[in-house]
Amino acid sequence: MSYPMPDAALGVALIGTGFMGKCHAMAWRNVATVFGGAHPRLELLCDVPDDRARGFAAQFGFARASADWRAAVTDPAVDVVSITTPNGTHRMMAEAALVAGKHVWLEKPMALTLADARSMADLAARHPGQVTILGYNYTRSPAFRQACVLLRAGDLGTPLAFRGDYDEDYSADPELQWTWRLTLREGGLGALSDLGCHLVSQMVALMGPVAEVTAITQIAVPVRPSPDGPKVVENEDSAFALIRFASGAQVSFATSRVARGRKCRLQWEVHCTGGSLVFDQENMNELWVHRSGEAGFTRHLTGPEQPDFAAFCPAPGHNFGFNEQKVIEARDLCSAIAGGPPATPDFAAGLEIERIIHAMAGSQGRPVAIDTGPGA
Repeated sequence: MSYPMPDAALGVALIGTGFMGKCHAMAWRNVATVFGGAHPRLELLCDVPDDRARGFAAQFGFARASADWRAAVTDPAVDVVSITTPNGTHRMMAEAALVAGKHVWLEKPMALTLADARSMADLAARHPGQVTILGYNYTRSPAFRQACVLLRAGDLGTPLAFRGDYDEDYSADPELQWTWRLTLREGGLGALSDLGCHLVSQMVALMGPVAEVTAITQIAVPVRPSPDGPKVVENEDSAFALIRFASGAQVSFATSRVARGRKCRLQWEVHCTGGSLVFDQENMNELWVHRSGEAGFTRHLTGPEQPDFAAFCPAPGHNFGFNEQKVIEARDLCSAIAGGPPATPDFAAGLEIERIIHAMAGSQGRPVAIDTGPGA
C-alpha cells in the first residue's frame, strides 16, 4: 500500500503532557524521519499551569506554550491538534478543533458516553475535509497487521471464533489511591474504556462487525482510600462477554485492571476452518500460525517482510515497540491528510467501538443487539 506524505509542513498543537502526550510528541518528531515528507512544525503545546506548559514545550521541542487549550484549536498556524487529556475533556476539545477547521488525533477512549461519541462522529461527518484518527496504536504492530493480511487473503479459511483477553494489574492493590479514573463523570467506563476498547479495536479489524453481546461486569474493589477518606469506585474493574459477529463467528472476551501479575496481556486467538492464529502483546514481536495438516504452531518473528517494519529496521527479529506503533499512527494521519488511504479508526469507526463496549457495560447478563444502521 502506498502512503503519500505531505510536501508542506503541518503545524501541530499538542494538548496534554502525560505518558500519551510524550508518545505523541515523539511520534511527531520522528514521523518524517521514518516515512519521509516534510517534518511537522511543532507549534504549540498546552497544559496547566503555565510553567508546566513552558517546561514541556522546551523538552518536547514545541515553539510555544499555553495554559489555554482553546488557543491550540484556534491558532492559525496549527493544522492538526493532538489531544491526550483526561477522558472527560475529549468531546469538548475534539469538537472545538473540528469546528475550527483542524484535523484531530485523539487518544482513546473516544468519549465518556455513547451520546458524546455519537455527537463527535456526527460532527466529523459534517467536516469531511478534516481527518480524524483515534489512538488505537496496537492495531499498528507488524505482527497484528500480518494477521490481518493472512485472514483477508483467506489463507486460513473462514474465521469461526475469536478468544481475547486484555488484562493488567495496575488497580489490583486495594490500597491504591482513588482517582478521577474511577468515576463515571470524569473517567467514564473503567476497564472497558481503558483496556477493553483496545481488544475490541483488534477484534473488529480481524473479524468484522459485531451483531450481539452478552456481558457481565464486576467492581472488585468497591471503595478506595483518598486523602479525604474512603471513596466509592463507580466503574468496572473487569468485564466478561460472549459475542456474536454478523458473520456468525463467536467470541469469548475478557478484560481486567485487577489481574495480578498481568502487565499488558492483550492476547487473542482466531480459529478458522483451515488454521489458527495466536498473538500476545507481551510478546508483540511474535505471531503464531497453525495451518491444517501441521502438527502445531509455527512461531513467526516480526521482520521487514511484514507491514511497516522495514521503515524502522532492515533486519528481522530486532523487535518493534510501543512508540514505533505511535509513529505509524502519525504516518497514517499525515498520509490521509495528503490524500492517501483513509485514517482508521476515524470517529465513525470509533463510534462502533464505543457501541460495543457500552453495550457490554449495560448488558448485565442480557443479550444486547448492536445496531449499526442509520441513526443508531
